[in-house]
Amino acid sequence: MDYMAILKHTSSKNVNYTDVIQYLIFKYDESINKPLLDDFGNLQMRDQLYIDGINCDPMTFDLECKQLNAQYHKNQTNKEVKTHQYIISFDPKDVTEGNLTGEKAHELGLEFARKNFPGHQILVATHTDGNNKSGNIHVHIVLNSLRKLDVPEQVFMERECDHKAGYKHHQTREFLNYLKLDLMELCDREHLNQIDLLSPSTNKISQAEYVIQQKGQKKLNEL
Repeated sequence: MDYMAILKHTSSKNVNYTDVIQYLIFKYDESINKPLLDDFGNLQMRDQLYIDGINCDPMTFDLECKQLNAQYHKNQTNKEVKTHQYIISFDPKDVTEGNLTGEKAHELGLEFARKNFPGHQILVATHTDGNNKSGNIHVHIVLNSLRKLDVPEQVFMERECDHKAGYKHHQTREFLNYLKLDLMELCDREHLNQIDLLSPSTNKISQAEYVIQQKGQKKLNEL
């Protein structure tokens, strides 16, 4: 099977933010999505784990998210998306060919999260065991859907409110494509295995070119 760095996105309406922390810290049976217990019925810590919080303490992520939600009266119903998760999975060959370590992958994940999700409360956790023991290092980036802080407006933001506190994360196909391009450029910079995630290699464009295209399309739609 061919591998390369890939980016996945999921969202959750689960009101229990504690479940997120538990999944990231403890061992799970992915086939049934339940924690693996030891002989005494206790949760087991993952063998190797790197975890940090951005705009929050990782161990109180659940409480801090609930406090922010209450402050802005958001994420109070079962219909609302509470968290977004982005997973960066690196090619297993990067460990031997690119000298990728769990610590280095974690640093790249933190860089990616700070750049692309500014102002949000974020958990960044890196696992080195891979899905079903595949061996690929992967980074979980979990953010509260509600932005905590005002931040400078960025070129990839599609709405005027996307840089303001108290507004929800705006996930679109265009933004996901932007993130894929950013991941591709990050891997190119670090000399990690990567293919064009969006188009045939003959049509490959840079992240900057993609932003220009999207801004041009937005102006056409406004005419």
